[in-house]
Amino acid sequence: MSTLASFIRFIINAILFIAGSILLLAAVVLYNSDTTRGDPNLIIENGPLRGQAPTGLEARALYAVLSTRINDINTRPSNDSGLVPFSIEAGDNAQSVAERLQALNLIRDADLFGQFLRYNDIDTRLVAGDYQLRRNMTMKEIGAALYRGRSARMTVTIPAGWRMEQVAEYLNTAGIMDGNQFLREARRGTIVGHDLLADRPSGQSYEGYLFPDTYLVLDSVTPKDLIAGMLDNMARKLPANAIVLAQQRGLTFYQVLTLASIVERETALPQERPIVASVYLNRLNPANGEIYLKADPTVQYAMGYQPDTGQWWKSPVRLEEYDNVDSPYNTYLYPGLPPGPIASPSRDSIMAVLQPADTDYLFFVCRRPGCKGGEHVFAKTYQEHLQNVAIYWEQQ
Repeated sequence: MSTLASFIRFIINAILFIAGSILLLAAVVLYNSDTTRGDPNLIIENGPLRGQAPTGLEARALYAVLSTRINDINTRPSNDSGLVPFSIEAGDNAQSVAERLQALNLIRDADLFGQFLRYNDIDTRLVAGDYQLRRNMTMKEIGAALYRGRSARMTVTIPAGWRMEQVAEYLNTAGIMDGNQFLREARRGTIVGHDLLADRPSGQSYEGYLFPDTYLVLDSVTPKDLIAGMLDNMARKLPANAIVLAQQRGLTFYQVLTLASIVERETALPQERPIVASVYLNRLNPANGEIYLKADPTVQYAMGYQPDTGQWWKSPVRLEEYDNVDSPYNTYLYPGLPPGPIASPSRDSIMAVLQPADTDYLFFVCRRPGCKGGEHVFAKTYQEHLQNVAIYWEQQ
């Protein structure tokens, strides 16, 4: 009988062991397949987790709390977009940072924010520094800003004479936005409407309208935001009657920008810009017998990116190369203005076209080889121009 009882106990224990193993395996599978712990509403984009669900017992415990507070984490505490200075000192811990954020009414629950930082594994990775945080930032946005070491407001500086691709590269390298996305939108030229675009031909990009200046932007800035700001800034910096001034010269504003972009690339000297503009306007005048602008920067624009130098503007460039550049932007081969701007012209270059110098010049050449110093010598006739070339470039 005892043998039978022992056998029965063995069977029962075996059944219990197997059942326990099955339950344990099910729990492990359930734990590992729990995709809710990777809820994007609780994950800081570009954070250490990179969209992956955090693992470990603490993460699971934190998820149990945070999953009930998703709205609090992703709701803006205010509609005020005003900026608030905030600093993190070296050695500050996440809890003290959270408490100071709450004291400034940037978050409503310091403990919740601290748990959110731990869940995302950034509570020990906050970057010391001075920040500008918006009052209407969510906990996710604040956490991302403090982890990346970026304020809500950043400085964007676009130099005059850059083409769209250079602007996009800068925005990408500086971490301001996705440069490829910006370039796609700039090339499409449809994301923003503006009065200054009224006479822009259909299908043209925003080349020439990316007004060079220094801009303060929020860290959430989009291509649309930046391009709209550039157009608004251009409108503010130019005379209110800029379009009328263009029409008085028989030009559309788009044609003015096109010519101004060439002037921008031709000379860096402010005093020369109205003179250079007059040269090209004189060449466009049929009475002068010139139908070709013969502007070197337009050919450089057509040549595009130069892999051997990593530059967008080929330099030096030889005149004999121009015949091989079959593009409507090659103003040695195609008469009149190119199809559109080749770069972002400054206010000075735009005004130089709207209010050019009164000259009879048709030609100019750099005063020194390699254009050292940037100064040019101007001529009214081709014979005089050849003499200047011989004198200043020592070609006789």
